Amino acid sequence: MRIRELFPSETALVAQFYREAPDYWLMAEGRCDPAAQAQDFFTDAPPNCDPGESHRLGLFLNQRLSGVAELSFGFPEPSDAYLGLMLLGPWARGAGHGRSFLAEVEARARARHAHRLYLAVLDANPRGRAFWQREGFRATGLRRLDGTTGHWVERLGKDL
Repeated sequence: MRIRELFPSETALVAQFYREAPDYWLMAEGRCDPAAQAQDFFTDAPPNCDPGESHRLGLFLNQRLSGVAELSFGFPEPSDAYLGLMLLGPWARGAGHGRSFLAEVEARARARHAHRLYLAVLDANPRGRAFWQREGFRATGLRRLDGTTGHWVERLGKDL
């Protein structure tokens, strides 16, 4: 397993990953548009965060892109980090790769002196929620109904 930065020049690689692993997007948005979502992967960031400062990571198994993560800094507070996305392909799940990927994300957040790491989880994703809770994330008390997708979303946080 290897984890490294991904670059906008690799948008086609991320799109291919989304084509091979559309399950999250189908659950979250009811559709998967790999090309558009790959473009968004390199440009999206939480409010008040500089997308150019975000870390966009790829997890590779046998040279195959098998996971992606986006880590931003400065949300919800200036000293916080926010994991906007972390996905593994179905072929990479259940073997400890998620834990290793998260450990790299957390190390990068600590290197930037973040005090806490936050993320959002969909109520419709109980397996994802179970993973985050096993890894020490706890509910912050912030929940909202996403008006676009109709999903309930809850913010989880973890002290670093």
